[in-house]
Amino acid sequence: MKKHGIFNKELMTAIADLGHTEIIVIGDAGVPVADSSKKIDLAISEDLPTIAQVLDLVMDELIFERVVVAEEQKLYNPVHFENVSRLAHERYDTMEIETLAHEEFMATYLPNAKFIVRTGDLMPWGNVVLQAGIDAKVWFQKDGCSVPDYYEERASYDN
Repeated sequence: MKKHGIFNKELMTAIADLGHTEIIVIGDAGVPVADSSKKIDLAISEDLPTIAQVLDLVMDELIFERVVVAEEQKLYNPVHFENVSRLAHERYDTMEIETLAHEEFMATYLPNAKFIVRTGDLMPWGNVVLQAGIDAKVWFQKDGCSVPDYYEERASYDN
């Protein structure tokens, strides 16, 4: 039996299946799921589990290079926005949380997500996009490789 972390087989399989630049969305109870995305439904009851609970666990398992939320989250749900920022910064202290207008966020990321995780959270503008990354420190340490400028920061992260 797995010792700790995520026990849900479908979610662990999804994390292991993500390739560089692919998208996973940790969504609220009402998150729409496109036919092109795989839905992982963790919702049990109102606010069970929460986005923050699932996001914390997923961030522990996934190397990610981008976090994107709706601009409205920052404006109208600042406590959640600060929590998302804190969780990201615990893993990568220089990670910037990107924002996009809600309508554009929904149109851009939800149809292109490989996986969408539905939580039980009743959270306005709570959805969070994680873009899978690589362990740049390991990838660029090979003989004959040099780190491009745009990867220097990521190559300093300890994953």
